Amino acid sequence: MATFVERKSRLTIVKRLHGRDSQSMTQAVLELASQLQGKLKTLTVDHGKEFANYQTIERRTGTQVYFAHAYSPHERGSNENRNRVLRHFIPKGQAIEELSDHKLIQINWYLNSRPLKCLNWHTPIEIFLLNLRH
Repeated sequence: MATFVERKSRLTIVKRLHGRDSQSMTQAVLELASQLQGKLKTLTVDHGKEFANYQTIERRTGTQVYFAHAYSPHERGSNENRNRVLRHFIPKGQAIEELSDHKLIQINWYLNSRPLKCLNWHTPIEIFLLNLRH
């Protein structure tokens, strides 16, 4: 499972990975970049093995990949927060394979339709769509 959080709107995209390796993560990022049609500018990631192919991502998408400092989850605070909310739906230890595509869509919808204080009580999807227009 991969969680992507857009910085300005806090729009969250939870994607199912085919494995826990760098090839699976690279595939997920390339799919996301394709869906966003050139709007993906940067990624800030941790030092996990799944980002070993970061140069492929940079080369194929033109997206700059930044690495957070080791043991500094606060540098990816929005992502960590969204992962914590995600744990309400998918507890640690639950097999992700058991999660249906429909349930994954529901989780994405919930995360993006919740008003957030940091967005002045607007939802991530509202802010994301507003930013797309400008």
